[in-house]
Amino acid sequence: QVQLVESGGALVQAGGSLRLSCATSGIIFAAYTMGWYRQAPGKQRDLVASISTGGVAVYADSVKGRFTISRDNAKKTVYLEMNSLKPEDTAVYYCNARSGALNPAFWGQGTQVTVSS
Repeated sequence: QVQLVESGGALVQAGGSLRLSCATSGIIFAAYTMGWYRQAPGKQRDLVASISTGGVAVYADSVKGRFTISRDNAKKTVYLEMNSLKPEDTAVYYCNARSGALNPAFWGQGTQVTVSS
């Protein structure tokens, strides 16, 4: 059974920092590209950052320079370090695991991040 469990979401003031974690089980973690997505109320779910099996990271323009994605293959966990948070970063953040276009992708249940002004 595949499980992706996010944690670390919270209410934080603008300018603050948070670290999200996504612990996985049931997948060969090292073989998956891992990603963080977010969805604000009334909006679509958008990619925030992803990290390949080789450790190459990609970021949305809106978070470049503020967020850092990393992975620990031994712990089967992916992280999202978020600094200089802004109210517009408020959303539910979801963890995603994917391994090729022909294979199913997996999602976590989401963790709420709220940034107050």
